[in-house]
Amino acid sequence: MVDEQKVSRIVKDVLSKMDLSAINKPTRKQLGVFDTMEEALAAVNKAYVQFRKYNKAQREAIISEIRKLTHAEAETMAKLAVEDTGMGNVYHKILKHHLVADKTLGTEDLDTRAFSGDGGLTLVEMGPYGIIGAITPSTNPSCTIICNSICMLAGGNGIIFNPHPHAKRISAYTVDLVNRAVQAAGGPENIVATVANPTMETSNMMVNHPSVKMLVATGGPGVVKMLLSSGKKAIGAGAGNPPVIVDETADIKKAAKDIVDGCTFDNNLPCIAEKEVFAISAIADELIHYMLQNGCYMLSDPQVKQLEDVVLVTKKNKAGKEVRVINKDWVGRDAKKILAQIGVQASDDIRCIICETDFSQAFVQTELMMPILPIVRVETFDEAVEMAVKAEHGNRHSAHLHSKNVDHMTQYAKAIETTIFVKNAPSYAGIGFNAEGWTTFTIAGPTGEGITSPRSFTRLRRCVLSDALYII
Repeated sequence: MVDEQKVSRIVKDVLSKMDLSAINKPTRKQLGVFDTMEEALAAVNKAYVQFRKYNKAQREAIISEIRKLTHAEAETMAKLAVEDTGMGNVYHKILKHHLVADKTLGTEDLDTRAFSGDGGLTLVEMGPYGIIGAITPSTNPSCTIICNSICMLAGGNGIIFNPHPHAKRISAYTVDLVNRAVQAAGGPENIVATVANPTMETSNMMVNHPSVKMLVATGGPGVVKMLLSSGKKAIGAGAGNPPVIVDETADIKKAAKDIVDGCTFDNNLPCIAEKEVFAISAIADELIHYMLQNGCYMLSDPQVKQLEDVVLVTKKNKAGKEVRVINKDWVGRDAKKILAQIGVQASDDIRCIICETDFSQAFVQTELMMPILPIVRVETFDEAVEMAVKAEHGNRHSAHLHSKNVDHMTQYAKAIETTIFVKNAPSYAGIGFNAEGWTTFTIAGPTGEGITSPRSFTRLRRCVLSDALYII
């Protein structure tokens, strides 16, 4: 496991010596970054003509350079991402950049299948879609671009990114980094491109352009719905509200630490992170005790109401009904800064805000993406599963469990039907951090691709040779 305190001290020392002035005011034109979407599309189309001739070995050489540059500039990108978006934790973003560099799959994911028999030989291979248009979020901007670039380039595609406007500087920097890596490996200019000032207009142009053959959205339900209604092949990575259950068989001390570690990773920005806890009453007090020992602040009932008015706002939905939604000003902020809004001067070791509440409370029902964790006591495991399924709202994204009861694991997994199901570990184990399996920041629940990888961005192609090359 990572020694967070030791690494944090090293990171703080590195960051204090970093000069980001060259990033904030680039002294050269960034590679692949254009003033208009028309220019970006034209550049990628030109590059794709050349890139289409690249074999797997050439593509893998490019991916190797992307990994190297990502490792080398992880600290720079982490600091710029926090400066640009105002969200997240620099130290955790550094870890996320190293994670995508190490554990995003490359061309090894593209295996060929062969069928040989009396009728001849048939090959099934994975070919590129062509130009892929990708919309990326402000929550994990650079990690998503790097992960998508590795996967999509591995599949032989060209890429147009339309990033979230609130992350345009870090997104432009990352596209430039990818292009620097491509050119260092002898690849074509502008095989990955974006616009300097992304808007809804540039997004619509990208989505509707005839040269864009596939669309990928990593973000909220609105952008996913837009892509799915485009008439093109689309992959949608939508919202989640991951519940975690703790039963009476769990290692409670470990469960408490794991839950807090997962919930507070990058200030709860990853969509896989724990959002609400359902604890069996028999162990709830013990769980809370250990959570408080792991950097949590426990809200009183009046403070819960106070905090609701800070992190939630009232808006009217399309039907004209008033609903409570997240206050985006507080997404991904430090727990200490959030607490200050209700007059609590927390110490520096406070990283998570917890409260006891009932099932209907807004913190349980809303994906906050903040280090705020409501805890609901339940009497039975059946009750916990029923509540967890309802709180997840059918997103089928992620869910978590702390238990040593295999029957409970099976029951919960069948009921929740999520793409990711993590047992006895922090939520980030679900994307391969300190766990087995590859990583991605595009988790496609709505469209079913799940934990995306290079094969997700390819077309299956069948090549048949009749009555030949069967040698048995």
